[in-house]
Amino acid sequence: MIPVIALVGRPNVGKSTLFNQMTRSRDALVADFPGLTRDRKYGEGTYEGQRFIVIDTGGLTGDDEQGLDAEMARQSLQAVEEADIVLFLVDGRAGLTSGDEVIANHLRKTGKRAHLVVNKTDGQDPDIAAADFYSLGFESTFLIAASHNRGIRSLLESLLPSAEEMEEQDRAERYPGIRIGVVGRPNVGKSTLVNRMLGEDRVVVYDMPGTTRDSVYIPYERQGSQYTLIDTAGVRRRKNVREVVEKFSIIKTLQAIEDAHVVILVIDAREGLVDQDLHLIGFVLDAGRSLVIAVNKWDGMDPEERARVKEQVRRRLDFLDYADKHYISALHGSGVGVMYESVQACYESAMAKWPTNRLTAILQDAIAQHQPPMVQGRRIKLRYGHQGGSNPPVIVVHGNQTDALPGSYKRYLENTFRKVLNVTGSPIRFEFRSSENPFAGKVDRLTPRQRVKKDNDLKAGRRPKKQRMKSKKR
Repeated sequence: MIPVIALVGRPNVGKSTLFNQMTRSRDALVADFPGLTRDRKYGEGTYEGQRFIVIDTGGLTGDDEQGLDAEMARQSLQAVEEADIVLFLVDGRAGLTSGDEVIANHLRKTGKRAHLVVNKTDGQDPDIAAADFYSLGFESTFLIAASHNRGIRSLLESLLPSAEEMEEQDRAERYPGIRIGVVGRPNVGKSTLVNRMLGEDRVVVYDMPGTTRDSVYIPYERQGSQYTLIDTAGVRRRKNVREVVEKFSIIKTLQAIEDAHVVILVIDAREGLVDQDLHLIGFVLDAGRSLVIAVNKWDGMDPEERARVKEQVRRRLDFLDYADKHYISALHGSGVGVMYESVQACYESAMAKWPTNRLTAILQDAIAQHQPPMVQGRRIKLRYGHQGGSNPPVIVVHGNQTDALPGSYKRYLENTFRKVLNVTGSPIRFEFRSSENPFAGKVDRLTPRQRVKKDNDLKAGRRPKKQRMKSKKR
């Protein structure tokens, strides 16, 4: 389904300018006086292969409109009813007005998915321009300059579903609820755990490696919640894989990890944590999936062996301090029921949606505590952040010289966001983007007067002004 985006706001806040930028056209008339647009105008745009429809509307004054103004208001309200997403534009130069407050109250009553867009932030500090508008209470706030096409790319990226999100919607239709993938090496008790979680013998269990050949998707309901369990084939080291059937089974297992929301990695407590378990963990994290560690076959072990295994898990999985670890017996069911709490927490963290103003506030607090380093005498600037996706959560940070940001500072930001947002079990991915330099690639051309002065300086043997200033500094 193609999303429909309606642009609403007071007169002369830049709705038609934004319409033209989003549709990459000049279909809407633009002039510096209010009331130019009176009817609803429809246009089609495309971003990263995703099509959408934009509706430009006449201005809402927020007062008791009469005559022509009343008809324009009716057209705008009709556009709000038709839209899937509403962009409420305000003027960053004029500041917050009573009309903005009236329109915001009306949008809240409609129950539509509405976002606040602060336009005309060029030539001033965007954070200062938007400060008054945060009192309107919108979850998502975007700062743009429509006339300069600034901030619109980030706006569309946040509003429109990505290709991964479209695939996620298709998976959700086929396999409802939280999808839980159970993976591990052969004969560690994956199928036994699946049967225990289901409460019935749904898949074949036998004490021989390779019993499960294909990934089995099992939808079910538990305490009013929908789940889909995915039982997978065991993954051995590549040098031990010889049968063609086993190679296809491993491919199916890796696909199941991609399909899952939460992955339960089953480890054999009696064999301990081996390198193949770490390889599987690496693949799960690379896929961006939430992770729960289940150390199985915990029954019958003496206290010394249990202490040794716990210490090994703590030491070798120190980098997974955010993932829950459970010591269970799939055969007897001990500790299995508690895992659902971890699965639920992982799912909520992976699919969480955070407003732009909250992410920006966390970023600014992190910078205040520990500033980015300096590169070639210039401080790296990180301006604002917004969410770029889910499962795993993606946070897009905009600034200057972000390519030079060291890995240690990126880890500092990840740990800060994880702690403040209370993200459990799920990795967090960051994307850093630098603002484009509007003067890049342009030649600094001298005016005729400047050329004459330069020629006279050269003839008189005087150095250019820039060189004189440098010598004074020395």
